[in-house]
Amino acid sequence: MDYSLKELIEKALAEDLGPGDVTSEATIPAGSTATAAILAKQDLILAGIDIATAVFRHLDPDVQFTLFAKDGDKINAGAEIARLSGNTRALLAGERVALNLLQHLSGIATLTARYVETVKGLKAVVLDTRKTLPGLRQLEKYAVRMGGGKNHRMGLYDMILIKDNHIKAAGGITNAVASARTKTGNLRIEVETKTLDEVREALAAKADIIMLDNMPVDVMREAVKLIAGRALAEASGNVTLETVRQIAEAGVDFVSSGSLTHSAPAADISMKIR
Repeated sequence: MDYSLKELIEKALAEDLGPGDVTSEATIPAGSTATAAILAKQDLILAGIDIATAVFRHLDPDVQFTLFAKDGDKINAGAEIARLSGNTRALLAGERVALNLLQHLSGIATLTARYVETVKGLKAVVLDTRKTLPGLRQLEKYAVRMGGGKNHRMGLYDMILIKDNHIKAAGGITNAVASARTKTGNLRIEVETKTLDEVREALAAKADIIMLDNMPVDVMREAVKLIAGRALAEASGNVTLETVRQIAEAGVDFVSSGSLTHSAPAADISMKIR
């Protein structure tokens, strides 16, 4: 298991268990064993089943798992996702942490799949953003991929994204891009723009990607015509399930939405002792 994932599981369990599960210790014999089922209570796209498995195995290394689905699978309401057998106290101690992660990640995957389906047939690729919960970015971006989306930059280290505050601090788009070109090697450079004049300046500076931020769709269409393939075009800002199709129809290469991670409702998943 990746060290950071192991650390996350340990912290989550410590937060929930504290000095011990007083209810299970008071009601269930220490050596008791049981079988439990993890069940989908809604249609969903699965993400995080291996992480849920790791939670239980952390508490009981001998727990036995039978998986009926894998991450990325479409699951129907009522379906059994997995069956596990092991120490009863361990199963109940891990239930909430395992389900919290599984529900959260499956919720992201499920919402992402809805966005992807909404723009089906168009060239626009659905991207996530850095609007993730601290400490959960790798997992949340993994869930986006399970839903059929793609990841934007993982952090501040793997891509140049010159936003409005950078532009102001650097003295303009031209200065910002020129400076970045001399210092960043082969990293792609993306520039955030809000007007057609800014798009023209980003093109002249030879930005690799031009973000069309919070532009009305009619202006976005003009921007795409102006770019004319000389850079990739990304639409961002106020992207929802209701607007994403119209935005994608403007001809952009990417549509990014923070809502994939920061606003995805948890999928409804439960665990029941058999």
